[in-house]
Amino acid sequence: MISIVLPAYNEAAHIESNVLEVVDTFSSLNYDFEVIVVDDGSPDSTYLSAVRAKSSHPEKVRVVRYDVNRGKGNALVCGACYARGDLIAFLDADMDLHPSQLPVLIEQLEATGVDVVIGSKRHPASNVDYPRHRWVLSWGFFVLIRMFFGLPLRDTQTGIKVFRREVVEAVFPLILAKRFAFDVEVLAVAHHLGFKISDAPITLRFGRKFSRIRPYDVFYTMRDTLAIFYRLRLRRYYDQRGRELREQGLSPSREVHSADDAPEDSIATSSPC
Repeated sequence: MISIVLPAYNEAAHIESNVLEVVDTFSSLNYDFEVIVVDDGSPDSTYLSAVRAKSSHPEKVRVVRYDVNRGKGNALVCGACYARGDLIAFLDADMDLHPSQLPVLIEQLEATGVDVVIGSKRHPASNVDYPRHRWVLSWGFFVLIRMFFGLPLRDTQTGIKVFRREVVEAVFPLILAKRFAFDVEVLAVAHHLGFKISDAPITLRFGRKFSRIRPYDVFYTMRDTLAIFYRLRLRRYYDQRGRELREQGLSPSREVHSADDAPEDSIATSSPC
C-alpha cells in the first residue's frame, strides 16, 4: 500500500481538483493507495475544499488539519503519523509535479532495493522549466549540502519523494527542522543511519506567478542547515537521541480529536502528529 501525503497551505483554489487528480491517477494505475491531505494552518478555506474532495472518495482520502501554520516539514511529519502504507510518498499539493511521476520513483525503489528515492531537478534526464533565480539558489544550496553532509544527491528540495516505512519510523522521531531545512535533515539523518538513497528524473513546470520563498526564508534555511550540521557532526545528537528512543520505546505522540465543524470521518489535530 502507498500513502501519499499532500502538505497544503493556502491552496483553497486548487486543492479539491488536485486531490481528485491524484486519486484518479492512482486508481487508473491499479495501485492500493490512500491520500492524506494535511492543512498546515491555512487561513483560507483549504481544509473545507479538501473535505469536499474527501466526500467524493471517502475510502481513499483523509484530511488532517491544525490551526497554526507550522511549516511544510511539520505537515509532512503529521501526515506520516497517519500513514498506513508500506511506502510513504510526499507530493506538493500545488501539482507543479504531476502525480503520474510518482510511479517512476516507486518502480526505481523496488527495482534497485534502495530505501528512499527523491525527485531531482538536476538529474540529467529531468525536464525542468524553472525561474533563473530559483536555479541560482538551488545550485548554491546544492554546493553547501554536498560540502556539509556528503549526500550522494544532486538535489534535496524537490517536492516529490518516496520512503520505505522503516525509514520514516527510524528517522522522523529525530527530526527538529519544521520548515525549508526539513528535507535536508531527513535525508542527512537517513544517510547517516545507513539507509540507501537515490534520485530520479522529473518533469517540472513552475506554475506560480510569484515565488513563496522570501529573503528571510533563505536566511532561516541557512541557519537551520548549520544547526543540522552541528547536531550531526559535532554534537552527535542523532546517535544519542536514537539510542534513547530505542531504549525507552518512545514514539511521537498523537493527540487527535474531532473538529466541531468537520465531518465525523475526517481528522483534526492540535499536535504536530
